[in-house]
Amino acid sequence: MIICCYFVKGQKGQITGIVYGLAEDNKKVPLPGVNIYWINTQTGTSADNDGKFKISRKGIAAPKLVVSFVGYKSDTIFVDKEQNNLEIVLTELHELDEVLISETRQGTIISRMEPIQTQTITITELCRAACCNLSESFETNASVDVNYTDAVTGAKQIQLLGLSGTYVQLMTENIPALRGLATTYGLSYIPGTWMESIQISKGAGSVINGYESVTGQINVEYKKPDSKEKFYVNLFGNHEGKTEANLNASVALSDKWTTMILAHTEQMPFKIDMNHDTFLDMPLLSQYNLFNRWKYKTKDVIIQFGIKYLDEKRTGGQLNYNTHLPVNETNGYGIGINTQRYEAFIKAGYIFPKNPETSIAIISNASDHRQNSFFGLNIYDAIQYSMYTNLIYQTEFDEEKHNISTGLDYKFDEYNEILNDSVYNTIESIPGVYFQHTWHYQKIFTIMSGLRGDYHDIHGFYLSPRLHLKYDVNEHTTIRGSAGKGHRTSNIITENIYILSSSRKVIINETPGQEQAWNYGINFIKQIPLFKNRNMTISGEFYRTDFVNQIIVDMDADVSQVRIYNLTGKSYSNSFQIEATGEPVKHLNLTAAFRYTDVKATINNNLLEKPFVNRYKGLLTVSYATNLRKWQFDYTLQVNGDGRVPSTEANLEPYRRSGTFPAYVIMNAQISKFFRTWSVYLGVENLTDFIQEEPIIAPEDPFGQYFDASLVWGPLTGRMFYAGLRYSFEKKDN
Repeated sequence: MIICCYFVKGQKGQITGIVYGLAEDNKKVPLPGVNIYWINTQTGTSADNDGKFKISRKGIAAPKLVVSFVGYKSDTIFVDKEQNNLEIVLTELHELDEVLISETRQGTIISRMEPIQTQTITITELCRAACCNLSESFETNASVDVNYTDAVTGAKQIQLLGLSGTYVQLMTENIPALRGLATTYGLSYIPGTWMESIQISKGAGSVINGYESVTGQINVEYKKPDSKEKFYVNLFGNHEGKTEANLNASVALSDKWTTMILAHTEQMPFKIDMNHDTFLDMPLLSQYNLFNRWKYKTKDVIIQFGIKYLDEKRTGGQLNYNTHLPVNETNGYGIGINTQRYEAFIKAGYIFPKNPETSIAIISNASDHRQNSFFGLNIYDAIQYSMYTNLIYQTEFDEEKHNISTGLDYKFDEYNEILNDSVYNTIESIPGVYFQHTWHYQKIFTIMSGLRGDYHDIHGFYLSPRLHLKYDVNEHTTIRGSAGKGHRTSNIITENIYILSSSRKVIINETPGQEQAWNYGINFIKQIPLFKNRNMTISGEFYRTDFVNQIIVDMDADVSQVRIYNLTGKSYSNSFQIEATGEPVKHLNLTAAFRYTDVKATINNNLLEKPFVNRYKGLLTVSYATNLRKWQFDYTLQVNGDGRVPSTEANLEPYRRSGTFPAYVIMNAQISKFFRTWSVYLGVENLTDFIQEEPIIAPEDPFGQYFDASLVWGPLTGRMFYAGLRYSFEKKDN
């Protein structure tokens, strides 16, 4: 994933512009994902989420641009040699007096232009489900799985390519985020209403963003102060009593300065125990989240900065646990997790006026994360101070055939942790340097190679090479390949904190080493023309991850222990996926996907399947909007395959569980009614009411030797009804 472009302006040898469609009252609305290419060539690009694009005009004999988008009439535009900026308006295939552009706006876009395959989840897609936060943003996505880590804290963790989210580099606006103490609960720290889009790239990422990408990168783009959205309100509630309120407001202080406030609160005050095991299905929750960001923009300079604050309290455990009494066995089993997080960032970019292909940028971020928590009789308190800075220089030469990105970055983490009577203090200081070169050959073949070197004050110096290839077979077919090495330092306690919700003892057999893995991948994208100028997009991929070293969390060797040690033997992941998307008839969008995963590691001297990983997954999403998009109907079907559970055969018969879990189906549905500036929605999650039976072992004796709430593989809550309201007021075009 390459650093975001800071400028959209006419550059030497380039055409820039924006593509619109007509909405109600002939209002122009930017179209994301529009295809733009020079006629009779394979030189092209696609519009970003704001409809903006740039394309090289060097070496073009026939200056005619072809502009096409699903559901709209294609257009061919003659570009005069003096023109550098274009404004293009497309017309729907079947003209109506009034048309809302979101009828045909794609929810998920796969770029054909970037050397790294990147899938973008837009606001349109996020609104097709109850997207309360980042952990709930992937329900309609086949690539990313989200599962509970345990049966008592409500924490969720993603999986990509069959491996846990710790191997995915999570970023917010190209800043590494949700690391360390934020790993376990961080997915709930990013409200859905704050997000402009989510970019998912699999395999080895760009060296620009760091060395931690093993299975891929997920980048969240927040809403910007200078976007069209001036005021936004979202209210949400479900039948169990959970409520949310969100408010976004932006103000233009001048033609250069804009600011935005994003506020979120979430409350779950009611105790729910639907399976009658005396434990809350979900913890009581109170979260307050505030984000203020600023933007300064001139012709050649853009500066963005902002601050965030989060306060969250989770309380779980048994129904009879009293939060006003001391934590002990007579008061029942309780869980309390109190978190406060402070964060600040600044991003600044400068483009050289006399050499517009050259720019320099700096990104810096600092955070203070504090957690006070207890899990029954286990007490865990921790503080993490983090800082990240990245200085980036980019330039192009030889008629844009070559692009160079190079820079320096620095990452600092300080952990102060207390687990019961043990104190763990760790400082990590890692300066790094990187170089990335992108070569375009005859507009059809691209090679992006990168190398970075980092010096870790504990693990020493290491290199992270990355290679990406892209070949455009024709205007409808693209093939990509990638290979690269990733490194990461595991934080044993925070990344496996779910273990504290059991009676198992944690045994660290040796000093954990740095995790290292190679990732190799190949994928293709093909557009197949259908009838009435509509297309179907088919994509297929295969990725393999081979670990050089991995921290093994062994829950199989001894049912009363969790043994943690370095890998001795093999550990790998194979992931194959095929996906098809299209609009077979007007207003009806379909996505069908299937993924097969083979993940194994040497555990207790045996090559075993990794636990809690679905062997396969099937996905079907259907979205239909009525004429003028007055109503929208969304349906999602997930078929989650079977998998392995750590062995409990050594337990007494009543406390044993099966060594495998079955395949199961999850269905979600939502109906939305749209008005001019507001909409209402009503939905249901887990329509078939499927839940994992007896997710907690020995709930009647939570302080005994058999208690275990960590063997979770499926849903913990049943059928859930929800409703909400959205109101949006956008800025008018000048």
